Amino acid sequence: MAETMTIGKSRRWRKKPFIENARLRWGLYIGALTYLVLAVSSVPVNWDRVWEGLDRGWRFVEGFLVPDFASRWGDIVQGMQESLTMTVTSTVVGILISVPIGIGAARNIAPAPVYAICRGIIAISRSFQEIIIAILFVAMFGFGPFAGFLTLSFATIGFLSKLLAEDIEDIDESQAEAVRSTGGGWWQIVNYAIQPQVMPRLIGLSLYRLDINFRESAVIGIVGAGGIGATLNTAIDRYEYDTAGAILILIILIVMVAEYSSGYVRKWVQ
Repeated sequence: MAETMTIGKSRRWRKKPFIENARLRWGLYIGALTYLVLAVSSVPVNWDRVWEGLDRGWRFVEGFLVPDFASRWGDIVQGMQESLTMTVTSTVVGILISVPIGIGAARNIAPAPVYAICRGIIAISRSFQEIIIAILFVAMFGFGPFAGFLTLSFATIGFLSKLLAEDIEDIDESQAEAVRSTGGGWWQIVNYAIQPQVMPRLIGLSLYRLDINFRESAVIGIVGAGGIGATLNTAIDRYEYDTAGAILILIILIVMVAEYSSGYVRKWVQ
């Protein structure tokens, strides 16, 4: 009897497969695996070039293990200052613009026309990767950190606005109804019902975006948008792998400091 109950319980709790037909399910598995093998095998690989690249890769690893901070210290400091300046300013400006756009993109509190416009802005901002926007701004405004500042601000708007709008749409509506029942207007609902619920999340996302913007500043610098990425690209082009290793170590250290600091701030806010 106990054995029957055990069997019945195991059948009851057995997870139902997404595709119930076993033949169809395994056919899709085999088809997907076959496609993956064919796709990988169709990628052209120049094995001679790979063999030559192993030696260059090893030299880069050696430079990373024995970094040179002295030879181009002035350029490294200037690049880091530009990256940190772009990171902080673009994050602050992006947050200031993202908050009203995120509120307007929340279906539960924004009128339909405002919602459509704000969602369109978010879609445009999220449609392009940072490197593409950086190339555009470099072509428009020239080389330097100003193009990087605009690029990171543009990317921050799409990132924060979308997540903020989704958080607003997921709030506890009972708090908004309580404020509305007392005769509170739209601004009172946003300030007293929505803001307390989404503020910890917004602070966490802002700190996370600060981290992302610093890392992206090293990437967009490769196309001329200023920052430490330009110095890193120059060092690699000159085969100064020890200098490149020093730059990468500094980037890692700054990202680690930002990560630990943001963790403490999020814990303090929550």
